[in-house]
Amino acid sequence: MSNEPKTKNRNRDETERRIVQAAMDVLVEGGHQDFGVNAIARRADCDKQLIYRYFDGLEGLADAIGVRLASKLEDDLSLISANQPATTYRELMHRMAVALLETLLRDRVTQRIIAWELSSPSPLVQRMAEARSRRLGAWMQRMRGDLQPPPQIDAPAVNAVLIASTQHLVLSASSTGAFAGMALQSEADWDRVRDALKQLVDAIYATQGEGRR
Repeated sequence: MSNEPKTKNRNRDETERRIVQAAMDVLVEGGHQDFGVNAIARRADCDKQLIYRYFDGLEGLADAIGVRLASKLEDDLSLISANQPATTYRELMHRMAVALLETLLRDRVTQRIIAWELSSPSPLVQRMAEARSRRLGAWMQRMRGDLQPPPQIDAPAVNAVLIASTQHLVLSASSTGAFAGMALQSEADWDRVRDALKQLVDAIYATQGEGRR
């Protein structure tokens, strides 16, 4: 039996991985302005026709990037939160906010994509964003289990504000190193952010029965 089909599959898989990594490198180094077939092919050291053959162009490549980043996001969130299960919704949301902060601080590609979403929304970046949102929602659903927020709280709106503020602080740190007069450079600066997230979650989600721990 010939090994040629297996070899071809391995070669294609390796080329696809190289192209996706090259696309993410282009995003990190040049931003969305440089995100094009020619720049990605040069970075991957391959014929640009392979991008069309394997991914049907930039849209398919955007999907592949979205899937890879979403999978990494879910893995990172699960790893950070892999201690004892949360016993209250308040505890769950505190873990989510801090886990998202830690993950975004390390992930330059996702930082670039979020900045792209805000500055120049397009169908390409929307595909990446939707993949990330689906994974984040699935992680939240799995971690939440039977936990419920206090009935008087508009949890979807509150959680959207927490996620948006966390993302914006990370982007501000990357671009200017500060936000609203607060430095965002040292570990002590980020400890202040972590403490603030906890204070916000405690103030919003602590119920009368559990107290404001």
